[in-house]
Amino acid sequence: MNIAIKISNLTKSYGPHIVLNNLDFCVQQGEIFALLGVNGAGKTTSLECIEGLRNYDGGNITVNGIMGIQLQSASLPGHIKALEAVKLFAKWNKILPDKTMLNALGIDEFAKKQYYQLSTGQKRRLHLALALTRNPDILFLDEPTAGLDVEGQISLHKQIRQLKAMGKTIILASHDMTEVENLCDRIAILSGGKIAFIGTVKQLVETIGKHYHITIQTENETAKYESENIGDSLLSLLMQYKEKGETITDIQIDHGSLEQHFIKIAKEG
Repeated sequence: MNIAIKISNLTKSYGPHIVLNNLDFCVQQGEIFALLGVNGAGKTTSLECIEGLRNYDGGNITVNGIMGIQLQSASLPGHIKALEAVKLFAKWNKILPDKTMLNALGIDEFAKKQYYQLSTGQKRRLHLALALTRNPDILFLDEPTAGLDVEGQISLHKQIRQLKAMGKTIILASHDMTEVENLCDRIAILSGGKIAFIGTVKQLVETIGKHYHITIQTENETAKYESENIGDSLLSLLMQYKEKGETITDIQIDHGSLEQHFIKIAKEG
């Protein structure tokens, strides 16, 4: 695959505090890629450097294509109408508004509403439309579904998948691990200004190893256990409950959520 973004030896410090420490990674064209990290890991600084919003101290950033950026919040005037904002951005870029794209995002539904009158979901769709004004090759989405209800999330996820199907490269920043797991082809976990892991969710699970989570429900309580050996652990637990005379009403076993794996990798990194 061709490379959309290449980061080599990227460094950034704030005074004596090193935020990015020779950061290296690539994003392939046409993939949905998530950059994850706990607070202070350097995620926001990395994205801002790539987007051109922040200067960096050293290293190289190569971006192959036009970028579109959808920030979590916008500084649009409260009384500007949705369609006016679209036309303003189009005029800045010396192009005509893309009516097909606007229809796909449902902008017509609230085109004449002022910005302050829009719901959170409508604002998210408008922000996405503005980011797509130049028909970018690479799209940055910062918490795209934050504050949306379930219906709004499903709708926006559908639109993100359609953009991927069109060949767009999408860089996703999200605290919603379910969203990341459902949408992303690959993820990168930042820790201490370096990449602690990069790959698919499946590869992340394989990297950590078979770590099982067991939930046992009885008539009186719900108890949770963790194990590296599901066979021995489950047999031992069943024997313990039998000896205590407790009736088990339900057992659930899983390999742990993406959030649990993310926290484990971030902490170890």
